[in-house]
Amino acid sequence: MPAMAKLLIVEDDESVRTLAARALERAGHAIDIAADGAQGLALIRAASGGYDLVVSDIRMPEMDGIEMAIAAAALFPAIKIMLMTGYADQRERAEELNGIILDVVQKPFTLAEIRSRVERALICFA
Repeated sequence: MPAMAKLLIVEDDESVRTLAARALERAGHAIDIAADGAQGLALIRAASGGYDLVVSDIRMPEMDGIEMAIAAAALFPAIKIMLMTGYADQRERAEELNGIILDVVQKPFTLAEIRSRVERALICFA
């Protein structure tokens, strides 16, 4: 089990955001949350890119997860980002971002699944 990590969850759907935050808090991680990409990017900037992992939905109003990932990686090239989506076409867009995006989690996911995917990302890309 990796040590406590600092994670940012970016998700416009409150129920999904709460579910993911709860699952990851139970796993012993420190969680910040943002409701859209613009807010997520602001938090990433404020933390000087200091998150161990950013877990973001792709489809969101204002700024989507892919735009946010590109902007965050431009500012902080070492940042690690995992995306979540329920849409196949969004998955394909994410796959073009190799080197920025570590993993794309299919929605809906279970608590156990989001936890294990995050743990794997933290271990593999530490």
